[in-house]
Amino acid sequence: MGLPVAHFECQTWEILLRLSFLTDVATPVDVRVPFHSLQSVKIHLESQDIEYVIMIEDLQVMLDEEQQEMESAARIAEPRNTDSFDFSRYHTISEIYSFQDMLVAENPNLVSKIVIGQSYEGRPLNVLKFSTGGTNRPAIWLDTGIHSREWVTQASGTWFAKKIVTDYGRDPAITAILNKMDIFLEIVTNPDGYYYTHNSNRMWRKTRKPNSGSNCVGVDPNRNWDAGFGGAGASNNPCSETYHGPRAHSESEVKSIVDFVKSHGNFKAFVSIHSYSQMLLYPYGYTRTPCKDQTELHNLAKKAITDLASLYSTSYRYGSIINTIYQASGGTIDWTYNQGIKYSYTFELRDTGRYGFILPANQIIPTARETWLALMAIMDHTSKNTY
Repeated sequence: MGLPVAHFECQTWEILLRLSFLTDVATPVDVRVPFHSLQSVKIHLESQDIEYVIMIEDLQVMLDEEQQEMESAARIAEPRNTDSFDFSRYHTISEIYSFQDMLVAENPNLVSKIVIGQSYEGRPLNVLKFSTGGTNRPAIWLDTGIHSREWVTQASGTWFAKKIVTDYGRDPAITAILNKMDIFLEIVTNPDGYYYTHNSNRMWRKTRKPNSGSNCVGVDPNRNWDAGFGGAGASNNPCSETYHGPRAHSESEVKSIVDFVKSHGNFKAFVSIHSYSQMLLYPYGYTRTPCKDQTELHNLAKKAITDLASLYSTSYRYGSIINTIYQASGGTIDWTYNQGIKYSYTFELRDTGRYGFILPANQIIPTARETWLALMAIMDHTSKNTY
C-alpha cells in the first residue's frame, strides 16, 4: 500500500502487527501487511483520515509466479560462456559466481577477480576488477545487491560486467575511461542475504549474522557505516529492517569494503546501486548540512538522469538523500564521501512501487540499459575531472 504517513506510528505498528515497511519513513511509504492485520490497519488509517491505495493485492501470487519462472529457467542447460548467459532472467548466487569466473576466463587481459573477504556464512565477497594495466590507478567502485531482496540490482550488475568487456575497444567513452582508470564491481554485496532470498524468504533485506541477545537475525548493511552511525533514520531494534548493528562496520560484508577502499586509497567515484524508487542520490543522509561539492554533484546527477530518461523516458528524482527521501544515518555513500571520494552516489532503480522488489524479469535488461547511460555520465565526468 502506498501511504502518506505524517501521523503513522511506524515503529509501534511494525512491532504490534508485524508490518514490513518496504520503503523507510517517507511520504508516501510502502507497507507489506500480513492478511491477519489487514482490517486493523485499514480501520486505523481510515480513523486517522490517512489516504491509502492498494498497490499489490496479493504479494504471494507475485512471489509464486516469480518462483515458477525461476524453476522453468533452471531446467535450461547451463551456459558455456557469457555470450549464452541469459541476462533477461534472475539468477541464483551460484549462477552469478559461475558467470564471474567465465567472464574472467574469457577476458584475462581486462578482467580479474579479487576476493576482498568472506560473508558471515563463509561465502566469498567477489569483486571484478576491470583494468588495462598499471598500478594503483584512479578507480571507480560499483556495487549492487547490498540489500539482498533488490534482485534487479544484482541482475543489472551482471549485465554491466558484460557491457564493459563488450564495449571496451568499441565504444570510445568506456575505452577512454578504462585507459585511464580501473573499475571495481561487486555484484553480490550481501551474498548470505541473497542466498536466503532464493531459499527461505524472498523479501529478506539484511545480512544473516545472529544478533546477541535477540532471536532476530541480521543487520541493515546500509546503516552499518561509520557516518552518523546510530543516528536518526536507523534503528537500535535488532528485529527492525533498518537495524544498524552493534557498532559501525560490525558486518564483514561492510568491513571488507571499508578495508579495501582504505588500502586502495585512490577511489574517485563510488556508486552503490539499490532498488526501488527511481532516484539518484548523493550525500548526505545523516545530516542536513550540505556536502561541500553539492552544486557539482547535483548538476552531474541531473545530467545522469537526463541521459537515463533518453532511452525509455523513465523518470527519476535526484538530490541529497536527506532532502529527497528521508534522514538515514550510517549509509554507504556518506562514509565514502567523508573518505574523500567526491563522486559518491546511490541509485534506486525501477520501479516506483507497482511491483517493487518483485520487478518482472522482462524489465531487467531495460533497467540495466537505461541505468548504464547514467553510470556512463558519472564515470565519464569522474574520468575527465580526475588528475
